[in-house]
Amino acid sequence: MKQTEPEFWVLEYITITKDPRTGLVVAIGGTEKAAYILQRTGGFLSAPGPRGDYHRLPHGLPVEHQRLKATAASHALLAAGHSVHLDPALNALVTPDSEHNAALRFLTQLAKRASAAKTSSAVAEVLTEIAAPVNGLLPLTREVIVRAWIAASALQGAAPGEEPEPLARLRDTANSMSQTACVILHARNHAARAPQPAALTPPPSSAQPSASRRR
Repeated sequence: MKQTEPEFWVLEYITITKDPRTGLVVAIGGTEKAAYILQRTGGFLSAPGPRGDYHRLPHGLPVEHQRLKATAASHALLAAGHSVHLDPALNALVTPDSEHNAALRFLTQLAKRASAAKTSSAVAEVLTEIAAPVNGLLPLTREVIVRAWIAASALQGAAPGEEPEPLARLRDTANSMSQTACVILHARNHAARAPQPAALTPPPSSAQPSASRRR
């Protein structure tokens, strides 16, 4: 007997996220039933858009209220069988320091990997995580410092090259971090090219032949 594929009732996918331009929390997609859940559970409002109606939270809500309403709406939608993507930044069930703790765990793991490295390639992998040009820890940290320097200079009304000494030294520190990243990458490339140790072969057994074999 030939088996046929089952039929599934797939509801339209719903995305709940924050619009970066307006700062509004919007819900895009879904059916009329999903719209009712968004309005009833999350307090979303229907609004016309260029590609059809969408839903958004009211203007002026505090960030914490946005997170609570978006989280409540997403769980109600999931319970009703809808497929939902909730922006992690709007998930009220995620603790605020979870990203900080994740960063600390990652750094701890890198330190352990460096200590446990048995080959030059393993060392090179750790150094790549630190100084990779785009996503390396050091370039990302430098980007934070540069943005902080720009913000602090602007708040104090300091023209470029005329910052107070602490801010000027902060700028110099950012430049030094770029040079440090280059040094680490050079060491990384050297480690990656280094010959790997040959696999150790067990020494021949020195056990004496048994009495039966001697006979």
